[in-house]
Amino acid sequence: MVAIDTGVLYREDNLTALSAMPSDSVDLVYLDPPFFSNRTYEVVWGDESEVRSFEDRWDGGINHYVEWMRARVRQMHRVLKPTGSLYLHCDPHASHYLKVMLDEIFGQTQFRSEVIWKRTGSHNSAKRWGPQHDTLLFYSKTDKFTWNRTFQQYDPTYVTEKFKFSDERGVYQDVSLTGPGRNGGDSGRPWRGIDPDSKGRHWQPPSLMYDYYTKLTGNSLAHLSMQDRLDEVDRVGLIHWPARRGGGQPRFKQYLHISPGLPLQDIVVDIRPINARAAERLGYPTQKPQALLERIIESSCDEGSVVLDPFCGCGTAVAAAATLKRRWIGIDISPTAVNIMLARMRKVTPVPVKVIGAPDTEDDLRHLAPFEFQNWVVQKFVGTHSPRKSGDMGIDGYSFMVGNPIQVKRSDRVGRNVVDNFETAMRRGGHDKGYIVAFSFTRGAREEVARARWHDKLEIELVTVNELLRPSIEERIPELASVTSLPLPPSRPPEARPSAEELMHSDVKAAAV
Repeated sequence: MVAIDTGVLYREDNLTALSAMPSDSVDLVYLDPPFFSNRTYEVVWGDESEVRSFEDRWDGGINHYVEWMRARVRQMHRVLKPTGSLYLHCDPHASHYLKVMLDEIFGQTQFRSEVIWKRTGSHNSAKRWGPQHDTLLFYSKTDKFTWNRTFQQYDPTYVTEKFKFSDERGVYQDVSLTGPGRNGGDSGRPWRGIDPDSKGRHWQPPSLMYDYYTKLTGNSLAHLSMQDRLDEVDRVGLIHWPARRGGGQPRFKQYLHISPGLPLQDIVVDIRPINARAAERLGYPTQKPQALLERIIESSCDEGSVVLDPFCGCGTAVAAAATLKRRWIGIDISPTAVNIMLARMRKVTPVPVKVIGAPDTEDDLRHLAPFEFQNWVVQKFVGTHSPRKSGDMGIDGYSFMVGNPIQVKRSDRVGRNVVDNFETAMRRGGHDKGYIVAFSFTRGAREEVARARWHDKLEIELVTVNELLRPSIEERIPELASVTSLPLPPSRPPEARPSAEELMHSDVKAAAV
């Protein structure tokens, strides 16, 4: 096996990042790629370069989408260890196409489960069954994959139906003491007149019985014959007898308080989606609950294993991996998403996070798409985005805490007219301080700033992108100091996010400004 660098966030196309990773180096891959079902739904951080690539996929139809995915999944299969597994999160619009593609790459025999997650409440659909679920396709690279038997909490209905007896120790269900098939030795011999062999069975008490007996008594049953074991367990009151001794088989009292729960089932209804009031909500429209990712990670890899998420989004998979003491790697094409993940991971793990491919030069930022550039600037101020999509008078966001307005211009030689308009917006909003960020400003713009400060008592800071990249900017703008310890900036509310169509044409709009 080849070692791989972990604790890393890659900001680039995942095909490029995956191609550079060593083979047989990852234990678990979880991917939640953009769904084929809805273009606008996948407009996440305002990264129209990614949305444009999504648009290309959708315009080409399902075959184009699957081929785009195929190239990436081949690389994921290559980097997986022989003991590794992959979970692909999708919706019913493309799940059957993606399963055929996964069968071709992994082999049909390596398909393990189709997990159904109930992601929403009831839906009223006029001419079809209400859509409520997502699908997770679970594959292993070989038959020697890692699997940890994991349990989930019992459904209340299950508890009511199964745990219907009680005694002084608590509520319990009666569990069989025999297993199928005849067996020689003690396990095939009668006990108290009951002969399991006559019914083609043998004594096979559950391991939970041995564990609970030891906990109660401090002793082990290992040195005793099967018949003596059963005598001893009955002596301490762990065997349930039917009301009439001749009316049925003795069974083990499995108490609710010692029961591990239900082994993982392929229909998940006990993990709720992220709602508007959830503490972990980051505003990411397709954000998955961390509990769902923790369940996947606990069942399919061990502590110290490497978890890879090649469509990282807001970083739930890598956050869950770090929480569960796994090593992790995240990839996302959006700089804004990577910044959100970076802030999130700093709160999850004390280990320094390495970011590769993030824009850190003026030239890098010049190549960002307009909305992505705007997001980068607002995040630099640990700010919030303007809640309005239009009629915002040129205000793109507000700085942290004090809420000073920010205007972002992805251009050079921003002039006096921009400053004039910003002054009007500041007055209407009742602000006396604000920021305009651009690559450069004209002399006229700086003269207008000086005039506004002297005559109108408006303090406008003209900040170049190059200045924002320098650590010394914190001395000039104290609001930027110690941003890593501040809360995550909330994303735009859904009604304020740009539509897919707006994003597709943002380059054209920017050129016209």
